[in-house]
Amino acid sequence: MKRWKKWTAMSLAAASLTIPAVGHAEDLKAYSQDQGQALQVEQIGRYDSGSGIGEGGTEIVAYDSKTKRAFSVNGAARALDILDLNGLKEGNEEIPLLKRVLLESFGVSASDVTSVAIHPEGEYIAVAVPSEAKTDPGHVVLLDTDGNRLASVEVGALPDMVTFTHDGTKVLVANEGEPSDDYTVNPEGSVSIIDVADGLDNLTAETAEFTDDIVDEDVRKVNPDPENSSYAENLEPEYITVDKDDRFAYVAIQESNAIAKLDLQSNRFTTVKSLGFKDFSQEGMELDPSNKDDGIQIDNWPVLGMYMPDGMTAFESGGKTYIITANEGDAQDWEGFSEEVRAADLAAEDTFALNADLYEGYTQEQLDQLVQNGLFEDEQLGRLKTSIAAPKNADGKYEAVYGYGGRSFSIWDADSLQQVYDSGADFEKITAEAIPEYFNTTNDEDKLDNRSDDKGPEPETVITGEVDGKTYAFIGLERTGGIMAYDVTNPASPAFSTYFTSRNFQGDEAPVDGGSGDVAPEGLTYIPAADSPTGQTLLLAAHEVSGTIAAYALGEKPAEQPEPVPEEETAPPAAEPNEPEPEEPAEEEAAPVNEEEMPQEQDESEREAEKAEEPAATGTDNTTTEPASDEEASAETAASAKSDTDDEKGQPLPNTSTNAFNWMLGGAALAAAGVIFFGINKMRKRT
Repeated sequence: MKRWKKWTAMSLAAASLTIPAVGHAEDLKAYSQDQGQALQVEQIGRYDSGSGIGEGGTEIVAYDSKTKRAFSVNGAARALDILDLNGLKEGNEEIPLLKRVLLESFGVSASDVTSVAIHPEGEYIAVAVPSEAKTDPGHVVLLDTDGNRLASVEVGALPDMVTFTHDGTKVLVANEGEPSDDYTVNPEGSVSIIDVADGLDNLTAETAEFTDDIVDEDVRKVNPDPENSSYAENLEPEYITVDKDDRFAYVAIQESNAIAKLDLQSNRFTTVKSLGFKDFSQEGMELDPSNKDDGIQIDNWPVLGMYMPDGMTAFESGGKTYIITANEGDAQDWEGFSEEVRAADLAAEDTFALNADLYEGYTQEQLDQLVQNGLFEDEQLGRLKTSIAAPKNADGKYEAVYGYGGRSFSIWDADSLQQVYDSGADFEKITAEAIPEYFNTTNDEDKLDNRSDDKGPEPETVITGEVDGKTYAFIGLERTGGIMAYDVTNPASPAFSTYFTSRNFQGDEAPVDGGSGDVAPEGLTYIPAADSPTGQTLLLAAHEVSGTIAAYALGEKPAEQPEPVPEEETAPPAAEPNEPEPEEPAEEEAAPVNEEEMPQEQDESEREAEKAEEPAATGTDNTTTEPASDEEASAETAASAKSDTDDEKGQPLPNTSTNAFNWMLGGAALAAAGVIFFGINKMRKRT
């Protein structure tokens, strides 16, 4: 059996570079394998919704560049929170709540707030609200930026995501259409299109529906009776992204492992395409499939992963449109029907007949040997969650082990929906190096290897943005926590830059609580420098479990304008070579002097001598350079120093957020240096 590397928690903790534990929950930790690729990140602000852990106090966040306000979905309070980011430019780290708009004020039957988006011109916001019964039609409510209701529109069942086209003429809504818990009602999934080009009066929604003829035959049908159900009942839109020309919208159909393409001229779907499977038997596509293997075991395995993206985003490169997906994975799991099962349970029923034709990494002989060697035991593949809705052969047996999610992000050509790139095993390998004690942990407990049998780090959301001239993809990891940053300027060959997190791990099996920092990123919002309250590129990350929003500054800080210098202290610039000396500035007009009061004994020669001793008004001989501040000197020293024991493969980046302990330690060091300095001076005087 091919192996990438067999790691245990003990050897990894001893050999790898880690993100250090810190005393402040809001402190930022960052990791990079190549300092040349590292993205500078600093946490500059934080909003705490005050909700309990795991109650969904913050989920999705939108930003208005005009008012510098953010709008956050608060599932715990069943409300929309309006936040003020203006204080960030003054260095205020606590982002204040301006107003909480409760669901009751929306004027519609609603059970929750699931999504928020802002008009491209900042004119108003759109909020998605499901009905009291999620299988009934929901609504989109339009509010002004003060939270006042402007209009509402009925849409499909369970509106789960809302967005605007780039020109602001349409609102698009992903109606997930989940079944009831008992699976007796299963509404059709759809996308609602609301035309707002002519204002907000008398609005109605047009519905884009799925028909079987546009769906690829290999798209999954997850249903107890797939033969007698339509694709419209099975397809559940999760997320929408739009190309920059507003020609097409792309819709993630997560549980069906597919992407639908929506023509925004006709408001009709043109295709629903299966994303296929990720072959974890190939080199570079490894995973850890068990939480019972005594640590970190990232290997090749005979597993086919269903990508099943949640968040997605479109971006342009070289005149082409690409789609980036965060390959989370998700199962249909209801009281009335569940597809989810562990591989060991299916193996016990003798339902596997693994077929080497489906894997690039194995021969049939190798596969058969793996089974004989205990492939379906708990410390190997037995714990991995798989699906009873997976394909079967003519004998009714599963020819592969199918897993949920790709544990990665992928880039797809928007025209063909063919894959251009997948990050492979990067996320698990990187987090294994960066946080080996908490590899594949979950978002309610700091526990090693807890999610390996499920969906690993669970990439949830993705967004792109430009920083320092490069295009980056930012991918939030819902379970492990933190954000992966990749340079995707070349979509065919992205480069990992930095993994950063403001989650505070508090010890083995410690529960996530108020001291855990920012846990479980659910929604990301990119703010370009031109629209930012600080003048620097920002990323807002809404963390669902902790109920917090972290504001991260990205890239180099903008050049600070020099403090104005009083006119009398300003010296004229030195003359350029071969240029005439500038004239001395005229002295300020002095008060009239009575010549009779001047000392008569001072002759002309003495006055000339005194004049010669005055400092020259031009030239560089008498100019001085201000010494660097202690902070600048420390930064220069740190930049030039490199430990002989630094690992060539990866280095942790420094903590870039404010840490009171570090300042206190630095102050103590300076005080000690002062004592030594004055002591030496006293000794010199005595001698």
